[in-house]
Amino acid sequence: MSIAAALRLSTAPRAVRQPNEFDRMRVARTLEQRTRYRYVAPSVEPVVDGYLVRSPCCSRRIDPAGGEIDVALLLWDEERRDWLLYRRDHGAACWIEDGRFARLGELLVRLNTDPARVFWQ
Repeated sequence: MSIAAALRLSTAPRAVRQPNEFDRMRVARTLEQRTRYRYVAPSVEPVVDGYLVRSPCCSRRIDPAGGEIDVALLLWDEERRDWLLYRRDHGAACWIEDGRFARLGELLVRLNTDPARVFWQ
């Protein structure tokens, strides 16, 4: 499935594991404990096969007005049975794969710590 297709909001019921309300809330609660930019409240929106994380742009490097920007895209790959983590390249206006994870918790550790500062800018 393409990223563009995944970004359409998930509205129709599907026989797929993601998105679901339990994991969406898990992602949202975990993001409250992130290392960087703890003073802004990100949103977690359901998309086809996963979640889109958006946050106010507090550094003003990407959006000088401080509007909401895409931070990360978390997609479940049913065929491989793992999670894909994407980060947004705002300059090129595209998504870049940042890694594959067997468990959602592992993905969230990577997103929360953000050692290279590629997500929380």
